[in-house]
Amino acid sequence: MINPIAVQIGPIAIRWYAICIVTGLILAVYLTGLEAPQKNIKKEDVLDFILIAFPLAIIGARLYYVIFNWDYYAKNPSEILAIWQGGIAIYGGLITGAAVLFVFCYYRMIKPIDFLDIAVPGVMLAQAIGRWGNFINQEAYGKAVAHLNYLPEWIKKQMYIDGHYRTPTFLYESLWNLLGFAIIMSLRHRPNLLKEGEITFFYLIWYGCGRFVIEGMRTDSLMFMNLRVSQGLSALLVAVGIILAVYRRRRQTVPYYQIARKS
Repeated sequence: MINPIAVQIGPIAIRWYAICIVTGLILAVYLTGLEAPQKNIKKEDVLDFILIAFPLAIIGARLYYVIFNWDYYAKNPSEILAIWQGGIAIYGGLITGAAVLFVFCYYRMIKPIDFLDIAVPGVMLAQAIGRWGNFINQEAYGKAVAHLNYLPEWIKKQMYIDGHYRTPTFLYESLWNLLGFAIIMSLRHRPNLLKEGEITFFYLIWYGCGRFVIEGMRTDSLMFMNLRVSQGLSALLVAVGIILAVYRRRRQTVPYYQIARKS
């Protein structure tokens, strides 16, 4: 079993989960900053946004988790703030981040869809990296299976939990996001291929489809009235992505990328 604490300095513990999250964040900010000039967005705007959005997204991710586990936290209110014990939900962070983005773009006079289009690939990469934090924490896994012979030994050992090998749903989602990232990075600079907003819509559809299927394999899903909350949100993302993609195509919006784009 991998020790979830990477570095211990006196009472301060730096966990692998935090390292995964921060690594994904840094890469996402870097990639977004590289693409920002394509949409006439300043790199400073990207940095200002993440400094505001990231801490709020962490709070949103925690609140989302607490709300859907309220039966437990109502009896243990002292643990609501104990985020170091685990318990954040990516959808809570995404919802909070999106809300902050729209407000930020309003005050900076930036088109939200432009900011989303340049940020989405980095978000996908960050999610792919962040899931490895779940691997180290031995969480976000699926049902017991007889073997995991198709995986390297070091992953098999970490997925041996409570006397059984567990379906590595963290790995499936990480690879799904990584594949989506590779696809969009290979397509987004092809002249006149993608329309404005379609990178964002691709993310909604791609991530929504993958998460819907993978969430059905997990044993720790957040539930609401016997329904998996993340599956419901995933289905909503897919529907919204398809509707917006069809609508924007019919309106024949400007291409995302043009060879001779003028500032």
